[in-house]
Amino acid sequence: MRIVVKVGTSTLAHATGNLNIRRVEQLCKALSDLKNAGHEIVLVSSGAIGMGVCKLGLPERPSDMPTKQAAAAVGQCELMYTYDKLFSEYRHTVGQILLTGSDILDPHRRENFLNSLFRLLSLGALPIINENDTVATEEIVIGDNDTLAAVIAQSVKADLLILLSDIDGLYTADPRSDSSAELIHTVSEITPDILRLAGGVGSALGTGGMATKLRAAQTVIAAGIDMVIANGAEPDILYRIADGERIGTRFIGRT
Repeated sequence: MRIVVKVGTSTLAHATGNLNIRRVEQLCKALSDLKNAGHEIVLVSSGAIGMGVCKLGLPERPSDMPTKQAAAAVGQCELMYTYDKLFSEYRHTVGQILLTGSDILDPHRRENFLNSLFRLLSLGALPIINENDTVATEEIVIGDNDTLAAVIAQSVKADLLILLSDIDGLYTADPRSDSSAELIHTVSEITPDILRLAGGVGSALGTGGMATKLRAAQTVIAAGIDMVIANGAEPDILYRIADGERIGTRFIGRT
């Protein structure tokens, strides 16, 4: 299968903002093993601004644009250094692609991006994609990597999109405030009732939330691609998802 995996800041980092070393090591090991098994893997990774905030010693995620850009510049270096080091231990080569909205919307730039991405895959490399938060000021304000991952999955005709988050999937209510909330295992259509289940952002360092994940689901299921929302606390869950087990919430792509 060609699998696009999106990992959020809340999965990569502790609540302190520091890198969750054990979890990132497990993530890279699982993705390397799935690649060894013959799957094509594309990783969409958040975390640049969050890691930059930590490395620069800032007390919280900045609100002004220049500091966000500075944090992204510092954090992206740290993020890719970590991925390169860990994937190299399993003899996999990574390639970085940083995108803005214009790279997706402009036909010529989109073609160049896809040519690069498909060539990386054909060479056996593992592409790691993030928004170019250092220059894409509009994307920092309104963009998110759930949407980016959906666009990537649609563009490369992926078989599966996996969104790893800090929640087990889509619930009938917010499980953090409602003990009666039940996990919805399968969604075959994004109805108004489903959309009403979305809440706000999930963590102080991230920008996503269930609303962005449901928008991502709308994009990929329309393209006939399945999508799974699952908890990234234990990255070994990726094996079970790839095997088709009933994990998290699976959105069924329309054929």
